[in-house]
Amino acid sequence: MSFPLVILLCVGLLLQTAGAVHMDKLADNKICGDAECSYVVSMATVLDDFIAPDCRFINLRLGQKVYVYSKLIPEEGAGVFWSGSVYSERYVDQMGIVGYFPATMVNETQKFIENTVKVATTNMDFYCD
Repeated sequence: MSFPLVILLCVGLLLQTAGAVHMDKLADNKICGDAECSYVVSMATVLDDFIAPDCRFINLRLGQKVYVYSKLIPEEGAGVFWSGSVYSERYVDQMGIVGYFPATMVNETQKFIENTVKVATTNMDFYCD
């Protein structure tokens, strides 16, 4: 086997493992402000620190504000998770990253959209980089 071919195979293997990872779906449906889930549904305040268990989730710190984009409709026996992005003047490392968090970790303080729509989740909702 030639040296360039070995290098090419190694690089190909590295690129495959560096791609997105499919994680289990947390729910089959979600509630959003629009069909694309691009509008902020509400704002919430974090009640306690939360450390993300995997790449689908975001870290939360006590007192942070979170923009909520969607609310997963829980399956029987499953937890209630919302999707959102942190807003804070401190701890800016998580700002702009959208991820899931337990709804019990926040207090919804302001609703922006009253008329929500039910949207099916897709595998892309749970992919990680």
